[in-house]
Amino acid sequence: MSGGAATGRESVRGAGRSALLAVLASNMLLDAVEVSVMLPAVAGMADDLGLSPWQGQWVMSGFALGFAAVLLAGRQVTARWGRRVPYLVALAVFAAASVVPLLTHDPALIVLSRIVKGACAALTAPVGLAILADAYPDGPERRRAVTVYTLFGAAGFTVGLLVSGTLSSVGWQWAFVFGAPIAVAVLLVAARVVPADTPQPRTPAPAGWWRSGGLARAAFGAAVLNGTYLAMLLLTALTLHGRGWPPWLVALAFLPACLPVALTTPFGGTLIERVGTGRLVVAGASAAAAGQVFAALPIPGGYATQTLPALVLVGLAFVLSFGALNTAATASVPAEARGAAVPVYQCAVQCGAVAMLVATAALATLRGFDDARILVAVVGCAGALTLVLSLIRSSARTPA
Repeated sequence: MSGGAATGRESVRGAGRSALLAVLASNMLLDAVEVSVMLPAVAGMADDLGLSPWQGQWVMSGFALGFAAVLLAGRQVTARWGRRVPYLVALAVFAAASVVPLLTHDPALIVLSRIVKGACAALTAPVGLAILADAYPDGPERRRAVTVYTLFGAAGFTVGLLVSGTLSSVGWQWAFVFGAPIAVAVLLVAARVVPADTPQPRTPAPAGWWRSGGLARAAFGAAVLNGTYLAMLLLTALTLHGRGWPPWLVALAFLPACLPVALTTPFGGTLIERVGTGRLVVAGASAAAAGQVFAALPIPGGYATQTLPALVLVGLAFVLSFGALNTAATASVPAEARGAAVPVYQCAVQCGAVAMLVATAALATLRGFDDARILVAVVGCAGALTLVLSLIRSSARTPA
């Protein structure tokens, strides 16, 4: 056991450990909220500021861009300064960046604040999980703590939609700002309960870990799944706003695409054990592609006949495959390489979001929403087909 881990575990016990879990889980919830909080607000913001879909989407892709940019540097940061200092600094900067939309309506500064918040989340999310692992001994206690931490993260997307839908009905700025007092409250408690630690040098990963076909396959699948999912939700939010739907109703309309994920997260491990990661990945990618194709078809009617079935299918896709993709990514590399491999995988997930949001919104601006939906469907189908063929080739190379 490393000295830093021992120190952290010895200094956090009893009620202090419960308070630490509450801080880390609350922060994870806040980070996850920021992924979805813009969906009900982006159309109103674009209207007020005179932005096109391509310009408006940067408040979503900017967060993912900041997240991706800092993820790969996280290990170097903690190796130099430990975990406590970067964690607390990132929380403070996150809170400060959250109030920018109250101070200015300059779109560039608002997007910059979202990039900064994404960069902060890229530090607090993985560092928080590492602090949690140090504070709880391996075994049932740690598994329960990680389950709570994961549940808060899974619930964050749904909570972000509902909070944003409520606040954006008053003004879109409040969807940006509401995280500031929460981040300050978490920071004040974290300053008391996050244990001091000693910077630990990075353990070199074994040579060649990055050649893992399983890691590349999982990263590709997760990038396509996340990117097409967010792009489809962005187009849906803009479409519903154009039909006169208020933000709170837009938020409720998205629940079939996200609530099942939050409700089924505790059972993800059991599902993987019974079905297997490969089958779940293929089933999820196929469900996502089916939903995206359905959304692109010229079906007459409104939400109930076209949008709702598509959202149910993409929500099912996340239930089936996102946990399986995470598991496949970590299982495909040696244990000593996972510290280096997981940030690469997570970076790919965020890059998928940036690429698809930018491309989809650009096409929606230039050619219209119908062509943009077709793009999402084509990428989703191509991703599903690529995963199926890759898994078939991998199975064929595996000895019986």
